[in-house]
Amino acid sequence: MTDTRPVVLVTGAGGFVGRHLVPVLAGGGWRVRRAVRTLSGSDDEVLIGSIGPATNWQAALAGVEAVVHLAARVHHPGEEGAAELYRAVNTEGTLQLARCAAAAGGRRFVYISTILVNGGCTDGRAPFREDDIPAPRGVYGNSKAAAESGLKQLADTADMHITVIRPPLIYGAGALGNFRLLVRAIQRGIPLPFGAIRNRRAFLGVQNLASFIANRLSGANGKFDIFLVADDMQMSTPEFVRQIARAAGKTARLVPVPVPALQVLLKMSGRLEARDSLIGSMEIDVSKAASTGWRPPLGMEEGLREAVSRPASS
Repeated sequence: MTDTRPVVLVTGAGGFVGRHLVPVLAGGGWRVRRAVRTLSGSDDEVLIGSIGPATNWQAALAGVEAVVHLAARVHHPGEEGAAELYRAVNTEGTLQLARCAAAAGGRRFVYISTILVNGGCTDGRAPFREDDIPAPRGVYGNSKAAAESGLKQLADTADMHITVIRPPLIYGAGALGNFRLLVRAIQRGIPLPFGAIRNRRAFLGVQNLASFIANRLSGANGKFDIFLVADDMQMSTPEFVRQIARAAGKTARLVPVPVPALQVLLKMSGRLEARDSLIGSMEIDVSKAASTGWRPPLGMEEGLREAVSRPASS
């Protein structure tokens, strides 16, 4: 029997977001094709190797209606030649895929960017919006901003709708980075020096991100759109820690270290980038996403319970 469902190619399908997104798309009527660097034997895989400016996407894109591009270089900004490596994968690799998708007849392209394209924090200013002048932070943010610029130019000439999504910190089962570090510290009862922080930050559950991606695949209009997406609740770093602790059945051990002293501690530990992500505010105006009729299907309490009840490798 012929499978007549439309085909969506997902890059990074084996990663944190991809593992949550694939079943959502499959349940929504899509036939998912996973672009992978190493074959595991599954019949929904297509081998593409490394992503870069010369990647051959022909086989992966055959008969594809839509593309969701999750794969990216991240978490290694201090490596030698980082700017060039990030640009090759996150900028040139993205544009190569988008051009090939348009040439192959793809009608929709969803690109997962980052809120760091807007900037590092919102202290002393209004919440970030889609129409802000980009002020990208770090090699990762700059590589994503450059990709967005190239995608906007492509949208002017290609017969393909392009959606850019800029998420803040994404939490959920299998998350890496700061979220995993927080969960481990809370579960082990390690005191955290965040009790004196008075900021306000946006967060995004991975299930909610997957829901919004699926929404854009079915509801995109026009040629090019940017969306800032976050959970309904935006809160301080210490309150987020308390929310994680409640979900894990633990008590948050927050020590009220004065913020100037905490900044010194972060500098001494070589984690200067954590200043914005832990101490600074990161508020997001989500009114554009809400105007599409979409709402986060999962509240933070439920999303965090799922996140801490499953192992990080799941």
